[in-house]
Amino acid sequence: MDFRKKVKYRLIDLGKSQKWLEDQVRENTGLFVDSSYLAKIFNEERNAPKIKAAICEILGISEG
Repeated sequence: MDFRKKVKYRLIDLGKSQKWLEDQVRENTGLFVDSSYLAKIFNEERNAPKIKAAICEILGISEG
């Protein structure tokens, strides 16, 4: 399963929104994240290892 689907399914499981995830990533990393930036990560237009790692940690999923 690709990273985007893992994230989306996990957010549904948790009953959380993508906006919530953006806020959590900003809080955990201090880096700017918005829906546009996440879309670029999901579409593999941006390589953002710190943000991907933070997403995995927050959601309790693996990147691969």
